[in-house]
Amino acid sequence: MADPDMSSQSGGHDVELFVETPDYDLICTICQGVLRCPVRAACHHIFCKKCILQWLKRHQTCPCCRKPVNQSLIFVMFKLSKVIGRLKIKCKNKIRGCPHTLALSEQYCHSMSCLFELIPCPYQGCRAQLLRRDLDAHARHCEHWSQPCHMGCGTVLSHRTQAKHNCYRQLRHEYEARQRNHRAIAAALQRKMRRMQSTMADMKRQIGLICESLEVMDELEEVEEEDLGETSGSFSSSTSSS
Repeated sequence: MADPDMSSQSGGHDVELFVETPDYDLICTICQGVLRCPVRAACHHIFCKKCILQWLKRHQTCPCCRKPVNQSLIFVMFKLSKVIGRLKIKCKNKIRGCPHTLALSEQYCHSMSCLFELIPCPYQGCRAQLLRRDLDAHARHCEHWSQPCHMGCGTVLSHRTQAKHNCYRQLRHEYEARQRNHRAIAAALQRKMRRMQSTMADMKRQIGLICESLEVMDELEEVEEEDLGETSGSFSSSTSSS
């Protein structure tokens, strides 16, 4: 008997999705859906992989025969999975008008191109949900529509600006703006260069003053040494006379 809590967390495919009612042996006992990634326990009962792993978090026995189930002895049935993948299904968008039937394994690829797939508007800021087949018609009126100029100037256009757009005028404006920016950068560099030159001139003057001060100090030291030598000579002469 299926666990009612587990049945609400279906891991299998919806039975109503299939063109023909699937064989009972392809139905998962736990979720009552068509087996998705079928696995077989040691007792030979088959379940959806997701369903049995969730079941084993709460129980240690098979939901069919109540025999103990070892999670390490559960094996994926690849051949059965391929058989199920070939079963014909109705497009999930049939309710919106899609007439196609296809193999279950092709469901994802079909949904990526199905004209009846409900998708959000791709333009930022628009919250509309629409069928893929209506996207082009919606884009012609969407106030959030935008795209780069098809002539390659790089300008992002909206419906409001598209009619007024002129590539030559736009490129000229951009060129003039860049020229103004370059001139401003050049002027700033010139001002910085003048400040650096002024600073270097001040440093040269300071270095010159320091050098002059050192020369004066050297001359004073030489004069003091000469005076000290003369004083010492006079003192020696007077001592000898005595």
